[in-house]
Amino acid sequence: MAAKAQSAVGFVAVLLLFAGCRSAGVPDESPGSRDSERIFLTVDFEPGQTLRYKFVSHRDMVLDWDPNALGADQTEKRFERLEMVNAYTPVMVDPYGVSTIRVVCESVTVERSGRQYGVDAAESAAGKTFSFTIDPRGKIVDRTELDALVQEMGAKAFRSGPSGGRVKGPDMIGDFIAGQYFLWDAMSSVEAPASGVAVGRTWRSRLPVPLPMVARRARDVTYRLSEIRTDKDKPLAIIDSVYSPADAAPTDWPIPYSGRFQMSGTFGFLGSYRVLALEGAGQESFDVDDGRVVVDRQKYTVRMKASLPPMGIRADPHLTIEQTLTTELLAP
Repeated sequence: MAAKAQSAVGFVAVLLLFAGCRSAGVPDESPGSRDSERIFLTVDFEPGQTLRYKFVSHRDMVLDWDPNALGADQTEKRFERLEMVNAYTPVMVDPYGVSTIRVVCESVTVERSGRQYGVDAAESAAGKTFSFTIDPRGKIVDRTELDALVQEMGAKAFRSGPSGGRVKGPDMIGDFIAGQYFLWDAMSSVEAPASGVAVGRTWRSRLPVPLPMVARRARDVTYRLSEIRTDKDKPLAIIDSVYSPADAAPTDWPIPYSGRFQMSGTFGFLGSYRVLALEGAGQESFDVDDGRVVVDRQKYTVRMKASLPPMGIRADPHLTIEQTLTTELLAP
């Protein structure tokens, strides 16, 4: 508790220099907020203490080749699943500024239904080590080594085609990115964090939408500090979230591959994917004293429309994706 208080006070002291000396006593402007419940959402690491997180991304997909067609069922059902365990060890801890974290990707496994195209490129991250720097809000400051690993995974997604061109197999690198880059998004996206967060307050952010095809899509997120629970004498901040389609993905998000290439499978055959709807919700438990995510669950549904290449085939392909993302702190 003392370490958490020192970190929070240090963080506030630094931010007050840049925030016009706003204090935690300023009433919250969000409807229904209670100033007495105001807390500081800071991410803390203790020297020498390793935190291990398990991240799971699972999506069930239904491809309907023509929803308006009469007669036989024209749907295909598929799934993809990535499971990853990362160990985070602080190399240098600065509660007033930027800390350096070493990450060991202990395991990555991918499974999917349908035709297999070899080992998924995301699985090549297993056993790799990288470092990044992070501020007390949970925002990654320097991600050079992490970006290099994403590029390395991206290169492994390709093989040479019959004509010598580049052909990309299915991969879940986007899911790896979603689980790694945005682990502390709920905390790092708080505006004016030096003022603290009161129960009932809402704030906004933007998160990625990992997909089975090559398409950069994002979802707008509205977070809400819904309550503060007590679990084993520890205060847990319960942060709810709801999702809606975003108009674009931020340009600074990592891209694992570039250039001209073809994509294997049905999702490479189809094209011009358009999001028709996206909706869902999630909930995160955050240990206020220790400054760490305990568990985070996100679930949403994406409905998309695709087009066929000009081959004289008559169809109206629609895709429904049920996506679940789970992050859980493992026992030491």
